[in-house]
Amino acid sequence: MEGQGVVTCGKWIKRPENVNLVVLGKSFKGNSSKSILEIFSFDSETASLSSTPLTVHVMEEGEPVGVAVHPSGDEIVCSTTSGDCKLFELSSRETGTKLLSKELACLQGVGVQKCIAFSVDGSRLASGGVDGHLRIFEWPSLRVILDEPRAHKSFRDMDFSLDSEFLASTSIDGSARIWNANEGVPGTNLRRNSDEKIELCRFSKDGTKPFLFCTVQRGDKAITGVWDISTWDKIGHKRLLRKPASVMSTSMDGKYLALGSKDGDLCVVEVKKMEIRHWSKRLHLGTSIASLEFCPTERVVLTTTPEWGALVTKLTVPKDWKEWQIYMVLLGLFLASAVLFYIFFQFSDPFWKIPVANQPERPGFDSGLGDSPASDDSTWGPFGPLDM
Repeated sequence: MEGQGVVTCGKWIKRPENVNLVVLGKSFKGNSSKSILEIFSFDSETASLSSTPLTVHVMEEGEPVGVAVHPSGDEIVCSTTSGDCKLFELSSRETGTKLLSKELACLQGVGVQKCIAFSVDGSRLASGGVDGHLRIFEWPSLRVILDEPRAHKSFRDMDFSLDSEFLASTSIDGSARIWNANEGVPGTNLRRNSDEKIELCRFSKDGTKPFLFCTVQRGDKAITGVWDISTWDKIGHKRLLRKPASVMSTSMDGKYLALGSKDGDLCVVEVKKMEIRHWSKRLHLGTSIASLEFCPTERVVLTTTPEWGALVTKLTVPKDWKEWQIYMVLLGLFLASAVLFYIFFQFSDPFWKIPVANQPERPGFDSGLGDSPASDDSTWGPFGPLDM
């Protein structure tokens, strides 16, 4: 993949049967070649991308700026330097994989879109322009939910909440806003101190902790702040990367948060304890990481920079339990419980060995003390039923 254009953006594509692909946008600056979109396959055994793309689409004009992939994995929206956004349908058949270009009239001639994202449930598409213009559409009808020309001075980052109700966005001037993506109205501005600049934002995705993570530059210190989305109050912060971050991402299950630095470092944090579990120093030596995303099904991340291209990194984090392993543990517990019950039943007191009518009693153990006296209350022992 090296020497074949400059990688400008990249995203994972989750396909059926846990198949993962990667889409990369490439430009050929300084020559007459046109920019392209390439689709690569991913090998989970070797944690690597295929050496050759499955398909290549030549773009007629403009260079890729960013891409958004629909959760279904069937549609891709690409923003370009020409001021248009392109829509592609990913078709995978026996004859091969293809990118089919489709019309996206609502995002033609809108200027360069710095941020573009689908909601988690795929029902919303949002775009934030270099000019600060925010647009939120219903998908796939493209009904306009929100059209705000003065949302920000200029967009820096955006992210949808897990339930797709909220959209968080940040500006190059250090401000951050929350939008109601269902009603198309602004929610609130995140409060910050006069010496703080909010730069990147990501919602928690585990479904139990309703938090918003933001990287904050406080003077010469870089911190990661946490906001409670029920009140939008800041509840704490921690120094994780300890240097300015250029990109941030959360895993699909919400267990991990990743930060990429402006000099090429990568750290991955366990959200539950807010502790670093993986650190790759000089992953993209001396360059700012442009894009960062977790693989949908593996503990692997995709990072891109114009200088070093696309890299796939396997994370050194604790292995997750597989579904079949959980079932085996449950089966083992069930069998162990059955064995313990059988042993308890065989060697327990006569109380548990109530004779069944018309059937001979089980032979008991000879204790050497002789037979116990017969009684109608023998089930309760010599003292009769106890009054509790």
